[in-house]
Amino acid sequence: MHRLWLIFAQTVTVALALLLVVSTLRPDLLRLGGNGASVVTVTESTGGSAQPAAARGTSPQSFSPAVRRAMPSVVNVSTSKEAKIRRHPLMDDPLFRRFFGDQFESEPQRIPSLGSGVIVGTEGYILTNHHVIEQADEIEVALNDGRQAKAVVVGTDPESDLAVLKINLKNLPAVTFGRPEQVNVGDVVLAIGNPFGVGQTVTMGIVSALGRTQGINTFENFIQTDAAINPGNSGGALVDIQGNLIGINTAIYSRSGGSLGIGFAIPVSLARQVMEQIIQTGSVTRGWIGVEVQDITAELAESFKLSGARGVLIAGIVRGGPAERAGVKAGDVLLEVDGKPVPDSSTMLNVAAAIEPGKAALLKLVRSGAELSLKVTVGKRPKPRPRAETD
Repeated sequence: MHRLWLIFAQTVTVALALLLVVSTLRPDLLRLGGNGASVVTVTESTGGSAQPAAARGTSPQSFSPAVRRAMPSVVNVSTSKEAKIRRHPLMDDPLFRRFFGDQFESEPQRIPSLGSGVIVGTEGYILTNHHVIEQADEIEVALNDGRQAKAVVVGTDPESDLAVLKINLKNLPAVTFGRPEQVNVGDVVLAIGNPFGVGQTVTMGIVSALGRTQGINTFENFIQTDAAINPGNSGGALVDIQGNLIGINTAIYSRSGGSLGIGFAIPVSLARQVMEQIIQTGSVTRGWIGVEVQDITAELAESFKLSGARGVLIAGIVRGGPAERAGVKAGDVLLEVDGKPVPDSSTMLNVAAAIEPGKAALLKLVRSGAELSLKVTVGKRPKPRPRAETD
């Protein structure tokens, strides 16, 4: 009896040890299928400090461990599209065509473009910028290990400039998602991408600012960094010194076309929200109340007799929209949406977009110096009109 008990105890111990190893190295093998809740296997950081070792009392010799961890997840994205070249005005001259016929007729040409992307799931999902693959009819992805594959577009979101691609390859190195609440101004960051098509490149800088808005996209909350970001870096990874993804490199401020030390990345919190919606439904659904707003300046606050520059001015109402049906008027000052303060127009857009269409939300306003509350049924934000392609 004692021998049987000993064998049982040893078997349980070995099984628990195997379970611990599998849960640490391959947690995806323990996921139960069939419930439809998980659409992409995302790896998250464990929440360790994102500060450099120098801030903890030791001096780092190199950031190569972070680069080795993150670089395999960053890919080069090559796109091409067919474009018609505008023909010379002489081609429309009847006399010219009589002598030369159609021999000078222009043929469609393929225009190539380069960008970057980040592998976000072992299933083959890749996160990149919408503008990297916009209007492309051929997309090819090149991995750091030399493999290449054709990519298909799962979905795009022009209003946040994000897109999700999918490739059919095995053993893909998915990036580890960082924790956005741990990102602070002054943190050291690394930008990984394919600038000017020279090949995968790493640059270093710090987080210069958080919550930047530049009027590039409808929904913005950029991380500003002085890590060099150049054309071709778009869609690449901005990572912390542990190699965790904290942003998707998107834009630069430049007078020359090259880096001037002012780059912008979409924070991983927004990128993940958009990514998960696209993977689940193929698009992004946002709430909408149908107003045009502008920020309150000190002069406007004085004229509307507000206690400080708070809220946003309702500059226009969409006819037949949710706000008009709720009784909102142009000239009202919107202070809160669904209990959340809206200090500026960007915050108002983000708060309204986060509310599920069809749900009721309470708007707190100021009208003629008096506060009032109106209940609005949030609508579904209309899709932006696609930009027309020019010849």
